[in-house]
Amino acid sequence: MTRITQVRTIGVPVADQDRALDFYVGRLGFEKRLDVSYGDRWVEVAPPGSETTIALVRSETPGVDTGIRLTTADAGGDHAELRGHGVDVDAEVLHWQGVPPMFGLRDPDGNRLVLIELTNRT
Repeated sequence: MTRITQVRTIGVPVADQDRALDFYVGRLGFEKRLDVSYGDRWVEVAPPGSETTIALVRSETPGVDTGIRLTTADAGGDHAELRGHGVDVDAEVLHWQGVPPMFGLRDPDGNRLVLIELTNRT
């Protein structure tokens, strides 16, 4: 067996790292965790307190469904706030029986992420 203990970093393809950094930090409220020269440039961001980071990886082919699921205490409130700040969000928050409220959003490169309301389910 391995000694793997956590997911450290997930890469998201972006055309312009500065534009992506402005979006993730300025619009989503993430923290910039790393910005160094590594061959080209390596940039990582994360929600405050998160151990897992998102690497903004320079790519000629951005615009993917990242599969990344972020959590929030208030999906409706965040949906309204992000929409008000010009973020490309789904038209409405999804409310399905037995499933937490959630909605999709897209970064400036068209990369899709999903924001899910954290509930206290046992």
